[in-house]
Amino acid sequence: MKQDGRYDTTGLEENEYEPGSNNSVLKNLCGITTVAGMEQAETLALLKATEEMFDRFDQDHCFSSEDIIFMHRAWLGGIYPWAGSYRHVMMSKGGFPFAAPAYIPKLMDNFEKDILARHTPCHGDDDTVALSLAIVHVELVLIHPFREGNGRLSRLLAILMGLQAGLPMLVFDEMEGARREAYFAAVREGLGEDYKPMADIFKRIIEQSRSEG
Repeated sequence: MKQDGRYDTTGLEENEYEPGSNNSVLKNLCGITTVAGMEQAETLALLKATEEMFDRFDQDHCFSSEDIIFMHRAWLGGIYPWAGSYRHVMMSKGGFPFAAPAYIPKLMDNFEKDILARHTPCHGDDDTVALSLAIVHVELVLIHPFREGNGRLSRLLAILMGLQAGLPMLVFDEMEGARREAYFAAVREGLGEDYKPMADIFKRIIEQSRSEG
């Protein structure tokens, strides 16, 4: 089983690495061979895509699985040839397996009908919004539909949902650094549809975002 430093994966095309990268950077359209170079390229592309999404989706938009695909392609389409396509590789993190590729299309259909349709457009008081953000975030991360960028894409969707609810740009310090393990534990709790740990995280995110906004 190959490992890229963050995820264990098995598969074919999406597991190819850029020549000269010492198997540290996935094969890409830019010929980038260093981790630092790729992080910079992905970050700049995400900033550009985020601005595009602000103009595309309004406060009354009900998100769909096609929107998720569009956002992924808009972000990473200039970097990876498979951007905007559901992954064909098995993936796990820390021994925790994400959804098998064969099930992703059906899972994303259900995600649209059962989750996005109920929680977007995102409106309500802070508790309601935090729970909606938590459910959408956890369920999308558990499916992990793409080869790369699932966590950041899930955060982008949370930002867009937060804007629908009248919140400022969300700050995700609660998911970083020393708090990262608590965040992953909250994701795992979502397997049993216990979303309270993640909702508590989003309540703190909302509070911090307001104080810094």
